[in-house]
Amino acid sequence: MDIQYWVWIYALLLATYFCVINFVWRLNELYYYMKLRKKQYPLPPGDLGWPFVGNMLAFIKHFKSGHPDLFINNLVSKYGGNGIYKTHLFGTPSIIICDADMCRRVLTDDETFKIGYPKSTIEVVRCKPIWSFSKEEHRRFRRLISSLTMGHNTLETYLSSMEDIVINSLEEISRMTHPVEFLKEMKNISFNIIIDIFLGSYNQHIITKIGNSFTEMHSALFSLPINLPGFAFRKGIMAREKLVKLVKPIVEERRRMIKHGERKDLLDVFLEARDEDGWKYEDEDIIDILIGIVLAGHETTANSMMWSMIYLTQNPHILEKAKEEQEEIMKTRLSNQKHLSLEDIKKMTYLSQITNEILRLKNTNFAIFREATMDVNINGYTIPKGWKVLTWTRAIHMDPTYYPNPNEFNPSRWNDHNIKIGSFLPFGAGSRHCPGSDLAKIEISIFLHYFLLNYKLELVNPKCPITNLPSPKPIDICLAKVIKVSSIA
Repeated sequence: MDIQYWVWIYALLLATYFCVINFVWRLNELYYYMKLRKKQYPLPPGDLGWPFVGNMLAFIKHFKSGHPDLFINNLVSKYGGNGIYKTHLFGTPSIIICDADMCRRVLTDDETFKIGYPKSTIEVVRCKPIWSFSKEEHRRFRRLISSLTMGHNTLETYLSSMEDIVINSLEEISRMTHPVEFLKEMKNISFNIIIDIFLGSYNQHIITKIGNSFTEMHSALFSLPINLPGFAFRKGIMAREKLVKLVKPIVEERRRMIKHGERKDLLDVFLEARDEDGWKYEDEDIIDILIGIVLAGHETTANSMMWSMIYLTQNPHILEKAKEEQEEIMKTRLSNQKHLSLEDIKKMTYLSQITNEILRLKNTNFAIFREATMDVNINGYTIPKGWKVLTWTRAIHMDPTYYPNPNEFNPSRWNDHNIKIGSFLPFGAGSRHCPGSDLAKIEISIFLHYFLLNYKLELVNPKCPITNLPSPKPIDICLAKVIKVSSIA
């Protein structure tokens, strides 16, 4: 009798436990159901997870484990493949969209969907031209950035300095007898290029300090916004404050130089920028712009450079084909031509396909964040005003509907590939499409050109596990040796 009594007690406790867990789990769902029950259209399928934390635990688990697609795949398998789901991420109720047509609608409708990144991202980057400028002010910002980073004549002026940085950096890395953290070296190359474009030659000691701060900021972009010692968010905020102190004297010095008729680089263009109404950037805005552009630009480009060489090293037949293209370009170059030209880069057809494939497979941004400015009906579902809308680009890039065998590294898929509009979004879309995308692609092309012709990569841990927070990378930061195989062409 005593044993039977305790069995019933344990059974009752277990049942109570699961009832309480189930009730707590549904609190978020019940709260928003009561709040939104009078809407004309229902919320999309999905679940809102636990109170306060939502589905962040599952998100972190899958992205840290190196299997980020499980997060979306679980939603699809549970709620169907309609391409739109409700969830609760980064502290707010959210709608995930992973259908090309719906993503394009969201990203091109600036009136209905404004920028809506998580609090941690906004606080760490804190770039007013991106987050809080009015529509007109953003147009001004975009026009200025586009004029500096796009166009044949403008891009041509950067080529020789970009080449010099790539050549010198690769030569230095190849002299190291011990394995290096390849991603870190790629970040150094990309960082030096973007700093050279915006600041020109400057005190290298200051530049090194600036680079260290960017690393801590990037690690905090999608962290929990907890401003306490030991948390990534706190480190990112402190790194940004340190960065502002380093950059402010540079901006002030440049203003003084401009008054004396001296002008050297793009920072000076920002300082002198005016429109027909006399509007200009304040120093605080320029510091924000500089930090935001460098943070966004060099991390994405460095990541693409690293993954390009990882995939090429793992696929020797593709590497050989890419190398043959570069050798052919060298053969047809004029004997008195000392540097690559834009015409040379335009001939790198296969290299361009490799870049697109890398951006598809390993784009640093798993989603593009927006926020609904009003109640919206999409495909018969309500997106409530104030809810975040995550256009889940990773899901689109890995969708077999758009890309057969999506996990396969296959640059040739881009040969006469008719891309469905909205299915390839590594640089966003609409008015917020990254204005530096052309510059990034050229930088990647120059790097791959010289690496393929003159070096090879030996990975220390070819099967190293991958993490995807805050961006996809091997957990050993791609420990490898760069070996020189020929003289610089």
